Amino acid sequence: MTNPLLDEWQSEFALPPFSQISDDDFAPAFEAAMAAGRAAHATIAANPEAPDFANTIEAMEQADALLDRVAGVFFNLAGSDSSPAREELQRTLSPKLSAYSSEIINNRALFDRIEALWSDREALGLTDEQSRVLMLYRRMFVRAGAALHGTEAARLTDVKSRLASLGTQFTQNLLADERDWMMPLEDLAGLPDFVISTARAAAQDRGREGYVVTLNRSLIVPFLQFSTRRDLREKAYAAWVARGANGGDTDNRAIAAEILALRAERATLLGHENFARYKLETEMAGSPEAVRALLMQVWEPARAKAGADAAKLEALLHADGHQGPLEPWDWRFYAEKLRKSEHDLDETALKPYLALENMIAAAFDCAGRLFGLEFRPLDVPLYHPDARAWDVTREGRHMAVFIGDYFARTSKRSGAWCSTMRSQRKLGGEVRPIVVNICNFAKGDPALLSYDDARTLFHEFGHALHQILSDVTYGFISGTSVARDFVELPSQLYEHWLEVPDVLSQHARHVETGAPMPQDLLDRLLAAQNFDQGFATVEYIASALVDLEFHDGPPPSDPMQKQAEVLDALGMPRAIRMRHATPHFAHVFAGDGYSSGYYSYMWSEVMDADAFEAFREAGDAFDPATASRLETYILSAGGRDEAEALYTAFRGRMPGVDALLRGRGLAA
Repeated sequence: MTNPLLDEWQSEFALPPFSQISDDDFAPAFEAAMAAGRAAHATIAANPEAPDFANTIEAMEQADALLDRVAGVFFNLAGSDSSPAREELQRTLSPKLSAYSSEIINNRALFDRIEALWSDREALGLTDEQSRVLMLYRRMFVRAGAALHGTEAARLTDVKSRLASLGTQFTQNLLADERDWMMPLEDLAGLPDFVISTARAAAQDRGREGYVVTLNRSLIVPFLQFSTRRDLREKAYAAWVARGANGGDTDNRAIAAEILALRAERATLLGHENFARYKLETEMAGSPEAVRALLMQVWEPARAKAGADAAKLEALLHADGHQGPLEPWDWRFYAEKLRKSEHDLDETALKPYLALENMIAAAFDCAGRLFGLEFRPLDVPLYHPDARAWDVTREGRHMAVFIGDYFARTSKRSGAWCSTMRSQRKLGGEVRPIVVNICNFAKGDPALLSYDDARTLFHEFGHALHQILSDVTYGFISGTSVARDFVELPSQLYEHWLEVPDVLSQHARHVETGAPMPQDLLDRLLAAQNFDQGFATVEYIASALVDLEFHDGPPPSDPMQKQAEVLDALGMPRAIRMRHATPHFAHVFAGDGYSSGYYSYMWSEVMDADAFEAFREAGDAFDPATASRLETYILSAGGRDEAEALYTAFRGRMPGVDALLRGRGLAA
């Protein structure tokens, strides 16, 4: 019997044959794919011909084609539709894939061929893109330990294998805590209809009658906003912030400590002072000092704004007859009251105008007006009934398949993200991407979003556009294969189009009547854009600075104590907690992606605030010339040049922090 993961996919657009794939297919498919990759790399390394770009770099680009195909399916499913079988397979695969990667990196003959090309690069007649890819390949090998020998090389292999296993364990522990906790609700006081219906759906999803609160953000945040039961808010909030720190088999605190120690050892083996300096060497920021300088420029005005807001909220708390200080489980509740008082803006009145279907249409419409993209629904088998697919075209040319998977479920890890099942490339023939957006919105009939949810949808679709519009030869630099502190630019920039009055007036229509959002409500919504930005900025920067301090120096033996010390030194407001406390800080501990890099959202925001100014200066949020430059120098370019060079080509200069402070309402 053939394995559908290993066969050529004959479906339209070569989509994975989800209906034919079973969990039992993955393990043998990975084994076959790694065997094929080993054989391909061995052939390259043993090639008797002198190394050239085609027989070395281009051959390596294609050596893992089968592994990329299998992994593209599996890891998307592991995050969005997990099961015990998939979790077990992921635990088994993590060290195997790490060992496979180390085999390639430690293949001395392979590295020697790359070094020979690098030494002779001026005489090779390479294109600019090829020169960039050669440099990145060599840098990848060196930073992964290819220049190490003997016991140091063996130790680095062990360290990376253990880190891969720990990252998987951290993620699965967090998913287990989020999946297993719920609080039955008998008192629905203060909860609007949309929260009640979400709580009912959450109970049904868990096979229960009545209503429950879960730790899914799309449910617990509105519960904290609206429930008048302060005791229940405290109980739910305590469970939310305790994820990964509940003792027992799913506790992540010791895992975090081991991860930090192993990262520090990895950096030392590679000749770096600490992990932050190793990690930031290839980012736009370049150093911990540059990151710290940016964050602290924003921290002080943000903390001042949060302090002023806290005084207002505490006054409302006392007016309700509660004594004592404002607590973290009070902030969202009284902030919602204050927003209604200051801006006459009530989320229950807003949500009927933010139906999921309308916001998807808005995101697609903006992409059409900016970049000429069109979206046609596809009726194809996918991995879950909630997932939907569209054929993305431009002037009749197929650009991508876009899959949207928008609803929360117990099998999906929390958060929102963009990934690919296949990336764009031209080497070996034109390959167009399969791009996936994952969100965790509350399911409803119809599904209604908060304004924050709608921003999330636009954010992830901005990442998707970075993949859809990618136009490079080599998959190694395709789409979002850019510096970590540059990758958030397209996503955060795209959020700005949700604020364009023309977009809201066209797409923010009442879910029952179809009437456009009343002008006065639209005006109040836009006027309240920066409401509670002190809180949002403080909780974010606190997380980013804790991440940085974890890695910029000796690894802490007790990360929780180190976290407390960093927050105390910052003067963290008592009623605000880190957005992601250490035991559930998946950005930092589920893998290396955002380790020493959580600051990157703000680094990118400096650019996205300035980039949208380019459209304002042109007098049109859909100015064709500005959109064309954005596509040419940012969205289609992938990693074909350094991030600073790409941004400067688009804007003519690098920005300062002023536009960010204005955008967040924190400017003096």
